[in-house]
Order: sequence, then structure tokens, then C-alpha cells
Amino acid sequence: EGFSIPAQRQANLRKARELDAIIVEEFVDAGESARKADRPELLLMIEYVKANEITYCIVHKIDRLARNRADDVTIHLALKQAGVTLVSVTENIDETPSGMLVHGIMSSIAEFYSRNLATEVSKGMTQKAITGGTSGKAPVGYLNVRRRDELGREVRAVELDPERAPLIKWAFEAYATGRYSTITLREELIDRGLTSVPTPKRPAKAPALSSVHRILSNPYYKGQITFRGVAYDGLHEPLVSKEIWYRVQAILSDHHLSGEKTQAHDHYLKGSIFCGECGSRLILSNARGSQDVIYPYFLCLGRHSKRTNCERSAMYVPDIEAAVEEYYRTIEIPEHAIVALRELAVAEFDQLHDIARRERHAYESERADLLDERGKLLQAHSTRERFPSTC
Repeated sequence: EGFSIPAQRQANLRKARELDAIIVEEFVDAGESARKADRPELLLMIEYVKANEITYCIVHKIDRLARNRADDVTIHLALKQAGVTLVSVTENIDETPSGMLVHGIMSSIAEFYSRNLATEVSKGMTQKAITGGTSGKAPVGYLNVRRRDELGREVRAVELDPERAPLIKWAFEAYATGRYSTITLREELIDRGLTSVPTPKRPAKAPALSSVHRILSNPYYKGQITFRGVAYDGLHEPLVSKEIWYRVQAILSDHHLSGEKTQAHDHYLKGSIFCGECGSRLILSNARGSQDVIYPYFLCLGRHSKRTNCERSAMYVPDIEAAVEEYYRTIEIPEHAIVALRELAVAEFDQLHDIARRERHAYESERADLLDERGKLLQAHSTRERFPSTC
């Protein structure tokens, strides 16, 4: 433990020199737990040694390969069947009886360490929940922060996100009025600028509809921690009162039981046109006439949600389509842009054609192999029928 990947790599290289071996391939499962045997790099390594003549498989420690006896036996058997000798940099294991004994002992120790660590972590997380602490990443509207106490010790806490907390609080209060569905609430939150917290690997993005539902049903926002089905009072500051939170749960339940949902209607202009009076997004709605005829309309979201004082009335979709078409007729694309777009389209189609050609070649090759294999199987079956074996 405590060895970084570069340090393990250097130790493995020194071991390879001692064995007078040449490193031909390296497999690193960065960020993956050795408790799992389906790690991508591990599976690639097993396939690699099966397909190539390899003498040694060098690991820094046995527990880098597996942390339970069942996986250790399976992996070691696969290496042995491929003619590969497992070598540990820090442990004296080999194919001798004493070496196999050490291997078994170290593997058992690794399994004990893994299970004991999981138990201790679970106990720590349970105790943290009992005392009102937040385990893991805080939900949208809160931020995980680190600070130092008067003794210089690091203290991890949860604070309100000054950018997103007001939007989450508004979402609960707006949904509690009963004037919103989760669909229209999501659209309004996007218009108000709600996004997820960006990370080095994931940029900020608008919330999905399922995320909005999870937010509205999460008791964390009323100051409650839930861990393994048990609720505890949290130390974090609640974003909404318990009354509003329970009112939201009642509305969610009513909508679920009655099937009362705002339908999502698709249209090619949806999301790209806005109200000319207040600038809010236009949403699509269908109205049913007296003859059971459906008439599609665009509505101003600002007026529909009563967020603005807009007085724009509903607009018939065919009229909007005609206005957009008329506007596009006034737009002329410069010649150099046309040439660039044409070249881009041709290059894209060439690439798609090349991909399709390669895929067809691969399928034809696979089909030929399967036909050849079928022929061999039929021939073998015919041979057994004509010359049955006797005991």
C-alpha cells in the first residue's frame, strides 16, 4: 500500500531486469478496485497472454491482481494454462510447494484486508450518518468543502451553493403551487441557468428530467440524511421547510397515481424559437377542438409559468412555420461557406462509406469462417456416422 503507479512501474522494471526479461506490454487498471475480476485491463491482459508467447507476468503485489481467493485461483489458472509464470516484486512466490504456500497465504491476507476494510468503511459511514454527516458527494444546491479548524485539522463539511441553492429552493416552492409539471419545471430551471457542478472530467450540463424528479423527492433538501434505508437529522442547512417538501411529495404522488402528466410534444423548431415580447422560450402545446381535431400551438413559457408579465397569446404552429420559412428565404449563404459545407459533407459521406465498406468486409470474412467451420463440423459428424468408435 502507499505505492503510486509510477513507483510500482519502476519496481516492476527492476524485477524484469533481474529476470533478464523484456517488458513487451503493460496493463494498468487506474482507479479500479482489485476486488473486481472484470476489470478492463485485467481482461485484456488475460487475452494478451493467451494470444502471445509470454514467460512472466510481473505484479507489484498479489493484492494488485486480486483480493479474494476465488478470483486469485481463476486468474492464476488462466496464466498457468497460457504457460505464464506469475512473479511478485515484493513477495517470494514461485511454483515450488513453499512458493505456492506463500502465494496462498498472501492471497488470503489480501482477501481479509479487503473485507475488513469494507467493514470498517461501512461502520464509519454509518456513524457519520448517525451524527448527521454527509457521505459522498452532496446533491445539487450544495457544495462539499474542506477547511481547517483551530488546531489545523482538516474538516470536511457541506455548504450551500450560492449559485444553485436559490434555484433549487425556487423549484420546490414553484412545484408546490401545483402549476408546474416536472417537464415545465425543468424547462424553467434551464431558462434560469441551472446546471450541474462541473468537474475536471465532466463539464456543466443542464439537468435531465429524471434529475429534476430526484431533486424533488430527495429528503436531503429538508435537512435529512438517509443511509441504508434509515433517516437521520443532518448537520447541513435545509434548503426548504418540511411543509413545502411534504407538499411536493403529495403532488408528485398525485401526478403518479392519476397519470396527470404534461405531454412532451416534439417539433423541429422546439427549443430554437423565443417570445418576441419577453424573450422566454416558446413551448409546444396541443389543443383539442370540438370536432376532436387537435390544433398545435406555441405558448410563451414566461406567460404560461407567470414568471413574466408577457401578454403574448398562443400562436398557431403552421403560422410560425410559415414565418420561419419566409425568414430563411431572406438568408443567403456566402459562396465560400457553400464550398466549405459541400467539402465537409462529401468528407463525412466518404468516411461513412469507408466505415460501411470495412464493416461489410469484416462481416463477409466472419461469414466465410463460419461456413468453413460448419463444413468441418458436418464432415466430422459424417465421419463419426460412417466409422463409429468402439470400446
